Amino acid sequence: MASISREPNGRRTVQFVGADGKRRSVRLGECNQRQAEIVRLHVERLAAAKRTGGNVPEDTARWLDQIGDILAERLAKADLIPPRASATLGAFIRQYIDGRTDVKHSTRITLERARAKLVEHFGESRDLRTITEGEADEFALWLERDNGGKLAAATARKTVSIAKQMFRAARRRKLIRENPFQDLAGAVPANRSRDYFVSRADADQVLAACPDIHWRTLFALARFGGLRTPSESFGLKWTDVNWETGRFTVRAPKTERHAGHQTRIVPLFPELRAVLMEAFEAAEPGAVYVLPWRDTTINLRKGLMTIIRRAGLEPWPKLYQNLRASRETELLAMFPQHCVLAWIGHSRQVSLANYAQVLDTDFERAIADAKAVQNPVQHAAAGSRLDSQHDEPELVKSPVCESWRGEAAAGETFLENQVGVTGLEPRSVTACSDNDLRTGGRESGAESGATGASGGIQDP
Repeated sequence: MASISREPNGRRTVQFVGADGKRRSVRLGECNQRQAEIVRLHVERLAAAKRTGGNVPEDTARWLDQIGDILAERLAKADLIPPRASATLGAFIRQYIDGRTDVKHSTRITLERARAKLVEHFGESRDLRTITEGEADEFALWLERDNGGKLAAATARKTVSIAKQMFRAARRRKLIRENPFQDLAGAVPANRSRDYFVSRADADQVLAACPDIHWRTLFALARFGGLRTPSESFGLKWTDVNWETGRFTVRAPKTERHAGHQTRIVPLFPELRAVLMEAFEAAEPGAVYVLPWRDTTINLRKGLMTIIRRAGLEPWPKLYQNLRASRETELLAMFPQHCVLAWIGHSRQVSLANYAQVLDTDFERAIADAKAVQNPVQHAAAGSRLDSQHDEPELVKSPVCESWRGEAAAGETFLENQVGVTGLEPRSVTACSDNDLRTGGRESGAESGATGASGGIQDP
């Protein structure tokens, strides 16, 4: 049992017997009897949990989250709770970002931007435990509405998603009991209004306007190979290109942290093969990378916009992503979906939400197919309407019908004779095969003398 003692100067102390049998004290300083009774109750529960090894009651756990650092330090000295770690917003987020050694440089920049917004809104020294769900809602509104209109809606939601991720880490480290951002929507919805299909004709115009083979290669890898730019294009090596099998290996920095998604095999499509062969012949002796640019300061977006205008076209939204999406849309119309997803390198959900596009040509083909089916039906219906205006003709026995009746009488059916019992079964669907890859590449052979010079690797 814990007790309260009062000193002559009015200060109070809670005394209790610890798990080791020794008498311990928690000094409260100046406080009234009611406040001291609250502390005594929770100290008694903490001491009991310490002796028995049981769990702390829920309301005591919530009380611990709400007390200040001074009282928490005195409870820790009395061996009732572990020392409290630093839980200020700025210090924790800095520690969190520094500990994320698994992320790439671009992701680290995104984390730093989210940290700056959180610190700007809540303050560097704000205690994590004091941020409520209501304040998290206010932060989200501040990003989208009150922050001077500097952030787009997608950027604001991405910042909220990162804040939720950071506070989840704080909860796992027992710094907070609940994540105030937990119920906020952080997923960034796809903006399909910015989709644009780059047609073959437009692609040919851009290729012709490229100033050199390097720009043509970069464009062809995105439009005809479906590679991510710049991470996958810049990482492609000549040893990854197997001219003999008509395939090449793509290293995927974006998905490499997922098991089995570090690389993928892509067909050497004919339109891409021609550009890569031109680049191979123009490459310096001993060149390692397909694209020799290793300077990350090259402005790929501005450069491509200049080329597009030189081709007499207007730059489209999401310059490089729409090139990749255009290629995926083409391939989906020609090959099984599981093969296309394996070549492009993402899931079905990502494909449907962000890449696969419905084109005007799809509508035109659907309308044409509908008319082809509709016209014969309309003619047949018109004939029946004309017939209904005359007297009902005398029934005439058809020789064909008589033969069907005869077969049916013999215990047979017309469909069994014409189709067979297995004629309506669907064909089975198999995994992406070597034949699919060969079909995707169209031209599977290598040019004379190119195989040995390529130093191509063998597929796994």
